[in-house]
Formats: sequence, C-alpha cells, structure tokens
Amino acid sequence: MPAQTVIHVGNLNRKKIMLVLINTNRMSPSIAPVGLDYVTSSAQQAGIDVELLDLGLVEKPEETMRDFFSKNMPELIGITFRNADDCFWPSADWFVPKLKNTIEEIRALTDAPIVLGGIGFSIFAKPILEYSGADFGIHGDGEIAIVELMRQLRDHKNFANVPGLLWRNKNKILENHPSWPEPLSLGTERNFIDNLAYFKRGGQCGIETKRGCNRNCIYCADPIAKGTKLRLRNPSEVVDEIQSLLKQGVDVLHICDSEFNLSYSHALNICMEINKRSLGEKIKWYTYMSPAPFDAELAKQMALAGCVGVDFTGDSANETMLRTYNQKHNKENIATGVKLCKENGMAVMVDLLLGGPGETPETAKETIDFAKEIDADCIGATLGMRVYPGTFMEKYVKEQLHRGNHAAIRRKYTGPLNMLMPTFYISEKLGEKPAELIKDFINGDKRFFEPAGEDASDYNYNDNTPLINAIKNGARGAFWHILNKLNKVS
Repeated sequence: MPAQTVIHVGNLNRKKIMLVLINTNRMSPSIAPVGLDYVTSSAQQAGIDVELLDLGLVEKPEETMRDFFSKNMPELIGITFRNADDCFWPSADWFVPKLKNTIEEIRALTDAPIVLGGIGFSIFAKPILEYSGADFGIHGDGEIAIVELMRQLRDHKNFANVPGLLWRNKNKILENHPSWPEPLSLGTERNFIDNLAYFKRGGQCGIETKRGCNRNCIYCADPIAKGTKLRLRNPSEVVDEIQSLLKQGVDVLHICDSEFNLSYSHALNICMEINKRSLGEKIKWYTYMSPAPFDAELAKQMALAGCVGVDFTGDSANETMLRTYNQKHNKENIATGVKLCKENGMAVMVDLLLGGPGETPETAKETIDFAKEIDADCIGATLGMRVYPGTFMEKYVKEQLHRGNHAAIRRKYTGPLNMLMPTFYISEKLGEKPAELIKDFINGDKRFFEPAGEDASDYNYNDNTPLINAIKNGARGAFWHILNKLNKVS
C-alpha cells in the first residue's frame, strides 16, 4: 500500500488519501454495505489506499463528515447508494433528496470529485446523477470500475475506458455499457467495514454467491442493476468469505442473490462446499428463492449447510396472474417448496405480490386462500408494484395513462410521471379501497403481513420499532422471521 503524505492547508494538517468510500444508508435496522467490502478489496489489490466514512453507524452524520474532511484530503470520493426509496405503498418514502443534500454537504467540505454506485443508483443511474449533481456514477459492479476510474483521473481522463461509467461532458451525461464483468470474483476478507457492529444492529450480514438474473419478471429491476446473465462465484471463494465473517463473530447470514436456486447446480455446489468444511452447525443463513427449481436433494443439502429460513417469490397462486408476471413456477411448486422446507426444519415465508395488471377480487382471494392452505410460517401480502424504469411495467403504465386510465397509478407527487420518484401500480379492478379488500380476505390470519390503508405503512422494515427493539434484545435472523416470532408472542 502506498505511503500517505500530509499536506498543509491553511492552519490545518490534512492527510492526502487516494479514495474515500462513504456509506449513506441510515435505514434502521442497520444493513451492512456489503459492496464496500468488495470494492475496497479490489482497490487495495490495485495499490489504492482507501478510507471509510460510514454514516450508517454514527449519531451525527453531518458532524462526522465535517470532522473527517477537516483531517483528510481525498483524490476521489465514492458514495454507495443502496435504496432510492422504501419500495412500499402507501409509505412511499423517497431517499434521493437526502442523497443530494449529502453531496451538497460534502461539496462544501472538499473539492474532490464524487462518484456514485450501488444497487439503488444502478437502477436509476442517469436520473440520479442528473438530480444529485455528482460528477460520476458507476452502473453495475464497482470493483473493477473504481480502479480504472482512479487511473483515468490520474492519467489520460479517457473516461470511455471505465466500465459502467456515467460522466459529465459539458451539458451532457455520457454512459458506458454497464459494468457486469465475467468471470465474477470478489474479495473474501470482509474486514473493511465493521461487520460485527452491523450484525449487532441488524441481526444478520449479507453475502453474494452470484450476480445477475436471467429471468424477465415484468416488475423486477435486478436485471437492470445486475445484468441479465447469471455470473457465478466460485463456491470455494464464497465459503472462504463465510469463514472470514465467522472469525469476526458473525454467524447469521443472508444470501443477497436475486434467487439462490437460480442456478440449481450452483446452489447445490455452494451447500456442498459448506458441508465439506463442516460449517453447517456453526452458521445460520437465510435466502430468497424461486419455488422452482427446488427438490428434496437441494432442501436436504441446504439444511445440512445451515440454512434456517427461505423466502419464496410466490407472487400469486392464480395461473393467469403468474403468466402475467412472467413467472415460470405454478402454485404446485409453491406448495411443494413450503413442504420441503418444513420437512427439513427450515422456516418459510411466501411473498405475494397482489394488484398487478388484471388482478381482480377473485384472483386475489384465490391466492390468499391458497396461501392459508399450504401452511407457510408467514406470508407477505404486498399490495402494489413499484414501477421501475426499463421494465415491462414502465411501458404498461405509460400505455395505461395514454389511454386515460389513471385509477391504477398510485403516487404522492404531481405533474408528469417520474419513475425516479416512488410510483406504484394497483389494479383498478380491486376497487377504491384495495387494502381493506385484501384484509377482509386475510380475515385476521396472524401468519400474514397485511397491507395497510392509504395513510399507513404495511410490513415495511424501514424504522420498524418492534423489529429494531427485538434485534437490540438479541434476536437474530431475517427480518420476516423475527417479526413472525413477535406476531406469535402477541
């Protein structure tokens, strides 16, 4: 690592450093900025000295920034942006204005260029860069891109060579092809961020076994942010990372893949590698999964490898709605998945997505009645789709508005449609009070996380006081599993 120098500015001694990475995500319960660990590993291997400014773990972020930049003078500032909003109607809590404010505060403290990255940024890359006033953005993976950006800033400033980069050229924003490198290899040390502090505040820490999604669900932004191909990590590398976190005292993990079992063989190989190292009794982990492909062998190996909870993307039990959503599974796959999990001692949640195009009271009731029958531990009854740019739903919503159908569009802003701001779709066929209709169908079943009315949030994890208190008192695991246990007690 290169030596750090000290320069004099006025009466202050400020340390010159190459790269500062800032975490701006202050959602609670706290979620560790996994990407910063990966990006730092790549930067340090390239000889770049890196400092961390983690605003997620401080009481007074503005004061922390002032103190940091009074002592440090970076060449480049990288800001990770995880969530543009909380993705829930009716709360529709929008985080982009706070990002802009943070950038303005940083501008007053240093003239170093600012580059944005992270999943939340990648979904809305160009509009967020325009809105926030940052100098650069990286659409996609940041590990290789940040190193190349540092090189270009120091040398030729040929920004067209930086994977995934968005940059300003006079009055235009130029965009390179997203950064989705293959093969995918990430650092395993995970020693840059304070993972143990996040574990104590958030009840779990995340890992990735792959990136990208080869599905084409009409509402999902993962292919836009992570790419349309599955980019698989070597199972040995993934388990090295798990062991690194174990050494830090983190033994409850969440696999952050879009769907763990896509691909099936990769999921099985991850489990086999964990089992080969006899780690299954030392860790507990949760994951998102598609109901298919999933069978008794994968369920068995997952349980042996320490999996204690699965969250299935069920969406619907109505065949027409599943095809509308472009899902490849059927309701029998959902029922089988729940059964296999329970037989292998894994808690199971089924996430429903109600209110999509064509949803009627009859199709919604069919789905809820089916969910009651299959006996999952808990069921998420999400009402309404967050409409993301670049998805089928964006095109569909614009067509509906062109035809004069405004009833299905839910938003808290006025003027032209702006997908950067929280914009939702709920089928108008569910009536004027769709949340009340869904609640009537649920009929008080405690296994369901119900949608709420127009003036309240539903099972939103953001600033969920019972969840925060439970973690503070020692609860560990996926947020849905902790809340489910709390519901049983109450």
